[in-house]
Amino acid sequence: MPTRLPSLFVSHGAPTLPLEISNPTHAFLRGLGPDIGRPQAILMVSAHWDTPLATVTTATRHATLHDFYGFPPELYAMHYAAPGAPELARDVISLLQADGIAAQGDAARALDHGAWVPLMLMYPQADIPVVQLSLQTIAGTGYHLRIGEALRPLRDHGVLVIGSGGATHNLREFFRPTAGVDFSYATQFTDWLAKTLQDRDLDSLVHYRNLAPSAARAHPSEEHFLPLLTAVGAGGPAATRLHQSMIGSLAMDAYRFAD
Repeated sequence: MPTRLPSLFVSHGAPTLPLEISNPTHAFLRGLGPDIGRPQAILMVSAHWDTPLATVTTATRHATLHDFYGFPPELYAMHYAAPGAPELARDVISLLQADGIAAQGDAARALDHGAWVPLMLMYPQADIPVVQLSLQTIAGTGYHLRIGEALRPLRDHGVLVIGSGGATHNLREFFRPTAGVDFSYATQFTDWLAKTLQDRDLDSLVHYRNLAPSAARAHPSEEHFLPLLTAVGAGGPAATRLHQSMIGSLAMDAYRFAD
């Protein structure tokens, strides 16, 4: 394993992804863990945990949060009881506070599906220590880029930073598509995103809401885009697109970032 790990952004899709063996993203994530190798620990930033200030899980063993309803019973039987990493959690808090970012711990928070769904596919043994970091959606893109930059030193200590969200995330159109709906706007958005990352244009990335085509339609709310910013900040602006697929209005792109 290289001394300095990359950071990752993955699109986690629906909670049923671990059951969807024919889904190309399922196969991609199955192969991603072996491709990256075994990190010492994982810091996961999920779209599904939003708090007033940066909060880090400090539990010694994680419970599994089934934060959804109306799905097959076998999904609720799935558990990802990964160990926690209280020392890593303290390091995360210290790094953020050193950069002037208020942060705190939470010993009770379980792993939500934005965390355990991709991890169950990448590292199914659930034996790698995991810490989850919350979003502060109201703080915006620049703030989440700064969060990642503050956490960049963790990569030198065997910590794999993963942002888990969605390259596009219009659930209304996904669940209630109108007749003849054209999802090409999602591809136009992800093409813009890929070029912006290829050009290492962090300013445009931060201001994507005003610059990217159909940004508000691709992301009616921002929580699934913000983990990408933290992954970019942690890994540096050199991006490699690892995966590209579509499920209706949901783009399932994944990226590797390494300076």
